[in-house]
Amino acid sequence: VQLVESGGGSVQSGGSLRLSCAASGYTSSDYCMAWFRQAPGKEREGVASIDSNGRISYADSVKGRFTISQDRVKNTLYLQMNNLKPEDKGMYYCAAGGWLHCLDRNAADFGYWGQGTQVTVSS
Repeated sequence: VQLVESGGGSVQSGGSLRLSCAASGYTSSDYCMAWFRQAPGKEREGVASIDSNGRISYADSVKGRFTISQDRVKNTLYLQMNNLKPEDKGMYYCAAGGWLHCLDRNAADFGYWGQGTQVTVSS
């Protein structure tokens, strides 16, 4: 399984970015895909997740600002991030795993990770 993120960058507070994650080699029909982020000195946080049935969950800190979506034809996961805040800064990772606990967004439930893409938000 290979996950390749793109779309990170530097924006000012209130700006937008769209992250993409191109997935390959994942053959299970039941799956969970998610976005995590990690700021320096902080634990990895599950930002949003989506399972093979289309069920979605978000961290409270991003609800109403971030949108997770997937294109099954392109095998690509997206994270649209609007109204970005300085506290959104961090390395963003795409992850794939089993669907059972998908909505919990627990990093331990994901066996496959991308290399990460950096997001910087200046005030």
